[in-house]
Amino acid sequence: MLKHLAAIALLWPLISQGGGPTPAEQARMDEQNAALRATLQTATKLPLTMGALPVKAPAAPGWGVGMVSWVAASRDGLTYLLQRGDKADPVIAVDRDGKIVRSWGKGMYTMPHAIRVDPQGNVWTTDAASSMVYKFKTDGTLLMKIEVGGQPANCSNNFCSTTDVAFARDGHVFIADGYRNARILEYTADGKKVNEWGRAGTGPGEFRLPHSIQIDERNIVYVADRENGRIQRFDRSGKFLGEWTPYGKTFGLTLDGDALWLSTIPRGPNSAPGWLIKINRDKGALIGYVESQGNHGMAVASNGDLLLAPGPDQIPQRYRK
Repeated sequence: MLKHLAAIALLWPLISQGGGPTPAEQARMDEQNAALRATLQTATKLPLTMGALPVKAPAAPGWGVGMVSWVAASRDGLTYLLQRGDKADPVIAVDRDGKIVRSWGKGMYTMPHAIRVDPQGNVWTTDAASSMVYKFKTDGTLLMKIEVGGQPANCSNNFCSTTDVAFARDGHVFIADGYRNARILEYTADGKKVNEWGRAGTGPGEFRLPHSIQIDERNIVYVADRENGRIQRFDRSGKFLGEWTPYGKTFGLTLDGDALWLSTIPRGPNSAPGWLIKINRDKGALIGYVESQGNHGMAVASNGDLLLAPGPDQIPQRYRK
């Protein structure tokens, strides 16, 4: 079952677009990939060591972690995993040694997708099928649910809805509704929808799968426009501010001070190995990178470690100095 879901996830871009790229599109992708690899050859390779992110299994018969879709880090040192297997709770919190501190969420998800920790320490998740966004206390108590809605009636393969969530300094919540809808939504802190922008396409302010989102203290919104192979930037009302196209097919974004981390791969099949790339959030200039595999969601821990899921062979990874 888990291998089947992973295969669907890899095929989804072709399913959603009705086939592979045209010859002209493929030529453009090949050109971008060659340029990216050439750039990385002369860039700073960061001195980080990759290793498995430990998760110590409890003494429970049949317990097991499936594909970890996304990871999040809290300031207290905990790492939150959002996983798709049916032999453990979807949300799992582990300490630095991999000991499971708590878990929750059984029966709440169809296709768990992203997990984030907000500035107050609350845990948020998105579901790529049900159009639900959940806010939890750190003990798993449900604080709020947002039913984004609007997903197509035919949700083939359980990918038709929300991808990621981000938090403005005034408490407003920004949600990327990437699968099939190509839009960004804004909600108040108490869950009232106040704005929506974006549409399908390749022009400014248009998307082909907005897969990850971040917003900084200046209210600049960064969106990983995955299948268009670019990072788009907007003000919080949705006004287009610019784009960065040199960095491939980006799955995950994470702000880290004045930098922005990208979990990205070459444009093409989702199974390709790629990189965690650190860029300047103002100009998009490359700061450094590490090689990575199994790219999807990523996070930066409070001690500077990088966390990546699902990782090679679906084993989440930690990168440390």
